[in-house]
Parts: sequence; C-alpha cells; structure tokens
Amino acid sequence: MARRGASSGGAGARKRSDRKAGNKAGNRTEGKTEDRGERGAGRAGRGAEPLAEPVDGSLAELVPDRERPRAWTLTLDGAPQSHVDLDDPTFLSFEYQRRIGHIADLVAPPGQPLHVVHLGGGAFTLARYIAATRPRSTQQIVEVDAALVQLVRRELPLDPQARIRVRATDARAGLGKIQDGWADLVIADVFSGARTPAHLTSAEFLAEVRRVLKPGGSYVANLADGPPLTHLRAQIATAATVFPELALAADPTVWRGRRFGNAVLLASDLPLKVAELTRRVATDPHPGRVEHGRALADFTGGAAPVSDADAKPSPAPPPSAFG
Repeated sequence: MARRGASSGGAGARKRSDRKAGNKAGNRTEGKTEDRGERGAGRAGRGAEPLAEPVDGSLAELVPDRERPRAWTLTLDGAPQSHVDLDDPTFLSFEYQRRIGHIADLVAPPGQPLHVVHLGGGAFTLARYIAATRPRSTQQIVEVDAALVQLVRRELPLDPQARIRVRATDARAGLGKIQDGWADLVIADVFSGARTPAHLTSAEFLAEVRRVLKPGGSYVANLADGPPLTHLRAQIATAATVFPELALAADPTVWRGRRFGNAVLLASDLPLKVAELTRRVATDPHPGRVEHGRALADFTGGAAPVSDADAKPSPAPPPSAFG
C-alpha cells in the first residue's frame, strides 16, 4: 500500500485471515467526521459490490466478504487494512488482530470495562471488538485521515451505544492530548505508506505512551519487519528502556527471518500473563509463538534503542507481502 501523512490505521505487512475461525474473547468524532447512521455498505448484504473512494493520498476500497453477510475488508491502494463483521464484531479475521484480541481479553477480568486508546483507526475493528466483549468501555481512536474516518463511519457505522470517540489527528499529537494515567490499554497500529512513521518508533514516543497508561496498564503494538529483522529487534530494545515486562507474538517464519510479516509487541510495568497468551496464540488458526524474558532479550541481540534523533520509519514490505 502507498499512503502518505503522519499516521494511519492498518498493518504494513501481509495479513493472513481464516474465514472459518474468528476470535471471541456514545460515539463522538472531532474534525470533519460525522455519524450518518446505518445506511451505508454495512446494510447491503451478500449482493453488495465493492465500494471505492479516494481518501488522504490513497484509494480506499470496501470489499464484501462473500461468506459473511455484513462483513467487509478495508483496503488502501489494494493492501488489506481491516476486516469488520457488523453482525459479529467479536470475529477477528486477520492474524495479528486476533493476537491483539487475545491480549485485550487478558489485561483485565472478563467483561470488565476498560479505558482504551487506539493509535491508528482503520475500520475500527479492535474498538468494535472491545466494545462487544467489554460493554461500557470508554475508547478513543486517533486516526490522521479524516476522509477515511468519514468513509468508515458512513459505510460501516459504529454501534451508537458504544462509547467510542474518534479524533482525526496525528497519532503522537493525539496521544499528547490524553491525560496522565487515563488508559488501561494503548494499542498502536499505525502505518503510512506501508511503514510505521519514524516519530512513532522512539523511546520518547513510548515515554508518552507510558505517561497515558494507568499503573499496570498495557501497551500493544503491531510491528512489521522482514529479514534481517533489524527494525523489530530495535523496537524491542527501545520498549525495554521504558517497560520492564515485554512479550512478542509472531508467526514462526517471521521469528526465523524467512518472510516479511507482523509481530505483536506487548509491554507493561507488571508481570504479563505469558502462559495463557502463549496457549491462545499457539491454538490460533495460524499458530504463532510467544517469547519473553531471557529468550526475547537474546533475540534482540544487543540492538540499540531508538531515539527521536535517529528514528527511521519501519522498512517497506516487499511487493510479495500482500500476495
């Protein structure tokens, strides 16, 4: 995908999905977004056709899922960004989103409401998931592309009872407006032109994340990298300067540096539920592996932490990444 701008929802790597297995574990917008009610593509059903619309520097397309009556895949310039099932928001099709869903399930007792910040909007898939699995949660979505937000809200409307606020602004700028200690969970899924912007890869950025988190809160990031995994190792080293507890979930082929793909980083200042997360990730339709502690430190291999002064965007995926 080829996008420009400071931040955007979605992943910068191949997003494998399994149509036969999902994951079950007051809306307000700012800027130019608005809620027009359930009258868009989400109501069209099985006979719906793809809908294409220009957004900020990209062509967004909503592609109907022929196996699920009110489910859609959002693509940007042909690259899959999000999958949403309006009839079942607990269904998570993309591999990395299921792993983040597992984490959201484990950060608090089942059903307990959370305060959640989503950096990167996409089709609001994970915000919908948390609203369905944890009613009365309060969530803030930060997405720079106001045109994309308008499209998603119009065609894939949010539940009007969900307490989800959408801000059309840069991810780091939006994070800076959130009060200290507000969030139980911060989820970063931010890509621009298929790459995570440089200013969202540094220790200074993660210090802002930690400022926003409650004591014991969790940070989750969707990272994308390929051989030799230089970016991924540096991101782990950077997170280790801010958070004492880390875990990373990824496909075994990504761990071994055999292909470009997604890895989900979990960080907190309290011990993580690694055993249960490992079990869930291992039993996914596309099983993954979780590493933490000494094994994760060894994987980092002495990589240097990233600062604002030397930050770079994540690497661009190869053309085959979305094949």
